[in-house]
Amino acid sequence: MMKLFLLPLLFGSATSFAPTRPSLWTPTKLASTIADATFTSDGAKSQIGNNSFLNEDLMARAQKGPGKKNKEKLKIGIVGAGLAGMVAAMDLADAGHDIEMFEVRPYVGGKVSSWKDKDGNHIEMGLHVFFGCYYNLFGIMKRTGSFDTALRIKEHTHTFVNSGGRLGALDFRFPIGAPVSGLQAFARTEQLDLADKADNALRLAISPIVRALVDFDGGMDMVRELDDITFTEWFTALGGKRGSLDRMWDAIAYALGFLDCDSISARCMLTIFMLFAIRTEASVLRMLDGSPQTGLHDPIIKYLEDRNVKINLSTPVRDVVHDLDPKTGLPTRVRGIKVGPSETFREFDVVIAATDVPGIKKLLPATFRQYEFFDKIYNLDTVPIATVQVRFDGWVTELQDEKRMMDVSGDQSDGRGAGIDNLLYSVDTEFSCFADLALTSPGEYYKPEEGSLIQAVFDERAFKRSNEQLVEDCIKQLNDIFPSSRKLKCTWSSVVKLGQSLYREKPGQDKFRPKQATPIPNFFMAGSYTYQDYLDSMEGATRSGLMVANEIIDRADGPDGLKALSAKAKETDLFFVS
Repeated sequence: MMKLFLLPLLFGSATSFAPTRPSLWTPTKLASTIADATFTSDGAKSQIGNNSFLNEDLMARAQKGPGKKNKEKLKIGIVGAGLAGMVAAMDLADAGHDIEMFEVRPYVGGKVSSWKDKDGNHIEMGLHVFFGCYYNLFGIMKRTGSFDTALRIKEHTHTFVNSGGRLGALDFRFPIGAPVSGLQAFARTEQLDLADKADNALRLAISPIVRALVDFDGGMDMVRELDDITFTEWFTALGGKRGSLDRMWDAIAYALGFLDCDSISARCMLTIFMLFAIRTEASVLRMLDGSPQTGLHDPIIKYLEDRNVKINLSTPVRDVVHDLDPKTGLPTRVRGIKVGPSETFREFDVVIAATDVPGIKKLLPATFRQYEFFDKIYNLDTVPIATVQVRFDGWVTELQDEKRMMDVSGDQSDGRGAGIDNLLYSVDTEFSCFADLALTSPGEYYKPEEGSLIQAVFDERAFKRSNEQLVEDCIKQLNDIFPSSRKLKCTWSSVVKLGQSLYREKPGQDKFRPKQATPIPNFFMAGSYTYQDYLDSMEGATRSGLMVANEIIDRADGPDGLKALSAKAKETDLFFVS
């Protein structure tokens, strides 16, 4: 699964207070606040715009931290302990603030969560795949010390497995880097026949990708303008044919956003192709040595706990407490949140909603929707997925040597077994991307005397089926693309359904993504769906976390800063009480 994160939070209704005398934020002040609800910090601005795609310096920024300590200490509450929330907490803690996090689940990680079942099996929400252009996320992992120990780099190929065991690939291994490595990969791929290769070449030759090789800004501007049409509409408009879509592009589209080419935005697809064409490392894949909890989240948790960040697990946020302007009825300030079954009120200078799309829709009070900024979020939709894990008594992806396929006696390779140690795609199955975790991430998934642990992600085409049926269908389809695996037996299985996963990257959605700073001066948002110049992914979540931290750090100090506004509000509250 290319992109991943957080189940819906369990929020109740939100509480608001309308002061009996004018609020600190009068309608005039409020109007200017709305106009200012955009990026103000240099750090946030560096994550948007065409240059952000090529800016490898972002890795150093993520690794070193914010590079600034605020004079004023804010008390900050973060709703959600997914990747975005944890990254924001890292920067804000380093800037000197008092951070407390609230997560509805008993574990962190959001849509890239993992956990152990009662028998010690590691369960994942979806495949944890790291593209080589995840500059910010790699910087965070360097900062926590996990980059060099937790990631395993894969062969620079993207392999397709077809019915009957026929393999095709985009093989980027070449002495000359991008764009030549990419051009030869498409020219030599076995996944397309000669006619489809010719049609594919014709369409790509007149695409924004080619223009970007000599004029990156011009090419990217063209890509941004393609958010209102599907990839199929763009691809077939000037020469592309159905064969390329059916035999290659659909699998990639499903892997990126769990939608086919007829449904996914052309902007979404061309954004990632642009990176592949410009940066050689962009198409290099890495996977964790073990589970996301161990390799990614535990080092972040230690980093946060070393800085006195408190993470409250199994603690749903029930309520957002806020003030209303007495004249306009518009929300003006967040006082805090109510948490847990007893709805305990917790006061904060700043609140960050670091949720996913369904989470933010449940969290936002109805009064917030008076602002177009918040109301447009409800135009965003999500896609359902089901992640199936199936263990066998041999090596499913070993197609050449039946003896090796059946041999689970010991270490046969760096991956501890036989088969293909990489992310795999298929257009002949309902799971467009999958991997044998016992090979790709053997640290916690390889088990002595046992074989493959296939993890496959089904999209909405199969989501409504029973868990038992999904396991049966997964095995049947694996047998189709790996015929020799029919001789193997399933020894264990697991199904995890996520009814509302990534936001649906259909045409026209980019304009509904909110920025991290909002019209309410002390209420901020983070999450991979919020606006940043990347996809709904681990890198996107990381970028949003860094951006929201930058925005808060930039606004914390000074006579009109967040701390000063909070102090003035508390003085007003005390005046009323007295």
